[in-house]
Amino acid sequence: MTQPRFAPAPFTLAQAAPAVLAMAVVVVASNILVQYPLDATLGGLNLADLLTWGAFTYPAAFLVTDLTNRRFGPGAARKVVLVGFALAVLLSIWLATPRIAVASGSAFLMAHLLDIAVFDRLRRFTWWLAPAVSSTLASILDTVLFFGLAFSLAATPLLGYGDEFATSAAPFLGVFSLELPRWLSWAAGDFTVKLLVAAALLVPYRLMLAVLIPAPTGENANRA
Repeated sequence: MTQPRFAPAPFTLAQAAPAVLAMAVVVVASNILVQYPLDATLGGLNLADLLTWGAFTYPAAFLVTDLTNRRFGPGAARKVVLVGFALAVLLSIWLATPRIAVASGSAFLMAHLLDIAVFDRLRRFTWWLAPAVSSTLASILDTVLFFGLAFSLAATPLLGYGDEFATSAAPFLGVFSLELPRWLSWAAGDFTVKLLVAAALLVPYRLMLAVLIPAPTGENANRA
């Protein structure tokens, strides 16, 4: 089922402020909460070895991007993403290492630009398809880029500062006999939570569509 085309609303400073503020809150909260492991167990799995609280808040950035895209078009969404990108880099430099800053900023920017492009292609189909597919593909890219750049030995010659604890071998997910670099377990746990949270965020997304007019693709969309 496809939706009719609608002209996007003007993306004025007043219109931009809520989206920019929401993105800033999500990015700041995620960069703070990523420092706090999830102190819980699931069966024999120690979740503190796999997850931080930041994994639960970060997917909300895709909700902000998708709602902006739906209402104002992809050009407006890209502007909001650039604000989030700048904050991600600055906060990561302050709170972490330069390598983490590069990984965080690169992953955030590339993943959200992919999210915007995929969402725009699918916006005219049934309401849940665009956010579900775009968030899933963007989460894959975000996870691969962030953890690959932040921790993999392959990126160390380029970015420096190898994390010996992250690259040391450990049972995968803390329960399997197969030993892999520890950061692969972190990536798997992070990605799983991203998918679960993205699915849950379809509920507020659907509710907020009641006050939003879907923006079109094509010539009338805000592509500035």
